[in-house]
Amino acid sequence: MAIFNYNPERPFRDDIELYLSFWGKENCVPGHAVGPGVRDLYKVHFIHKGTGIVRVGDKQFNLSPGQAFFIYPHVVTYYEADRHDPWTYSWIGFQGTRVAPILSGTNLTPEQPVFPMDLRFMPALYDQLTELLTQEVSHDLQFTGILYEFFALLVALAPPSSPNAAPSIKKQDGYVHQSMEFIHAHYSENMSVQQLAAYLRLDRKYVSALFKDALGVPPQQYLLQYRMDKAAELLGKGLYTVGEVARSVGYQDALLFSKMFKKVKGISPKFLLPGSSYEDIVP
Repeated sequence: MAIFNYNPERPFRDDIELYLSFWGKENCVPGHAVGPGVRDLYKVHFIHKGTGIVRVGDKQFNLSPGQAFFIYPHVVTYYEADRHDPWTYSWIGFQGTRVAPILSGTNLTPEQPVFPMDLRFMPALYDQLTELLTQEVSHDLQFTGILYEFFALLVALAPPSSPNAAPSIKKQDGYVHQSMEFIHAHYSENMSVQQLAAYLRLDRKYVSALFKDALGVPPQQYLLQYRMDKAAELLGKGLYTVGEVARSVGYQDALLFSKMFKKVKGISPKFLLPGSSYEDIVP
């Protein structure tokens, strides 16, 4: 099922420099295909798990977790999820006069649209954009800032000096991207590294070593940080009790959750609730 989100704010002027139009995510069914067809703006798909193909002109690319691909405006593109291991991808759609000049500083072209994802920013881009919708901020300025951060990473990931060919991604990095997707999907459950390893069909110690080498922390620590980040978002809404938030991020014991939250964030979770006081943050 596909989930679509749209920028609720219109651009300030007609000759926009950079504007996020929409974003979304989908767990594709086997063989799910789009096109051949064209778009009137730029669109980028990020592969989180599974595999599929992208076809532009007479070129076909086989994509796996950790890769991403551009769809250029008015360029006929076709893409299809694998029939045995269909992909899960997220996407962003955008436009603006700044896009073409930025892309000219990379090795990407309409005929060579594939690039490797980074391990920290792009996998969580969908969640970051969606979370902004719940905040009382100037969405368009925030969205534009995130797009510029994406392009700064893109220029580093696909520099113009690199060969003009579709970049491959190390199989180990693909495992890390799949691990992150598994954690993002199951953080609210009583999950373990052993379950993650079983999902990947790999040895638990090997998975932990790959994860730590790529992200600097083992999967247990990444899961803890992700849970506490999600908990902070929920607490900041002022709609839920500490116990409700605890259970929403995988803790049945609210006291244990509070202890871990304070360990990670440095403050009591009660401090983020409306009406809290300074006493809630002192040890």
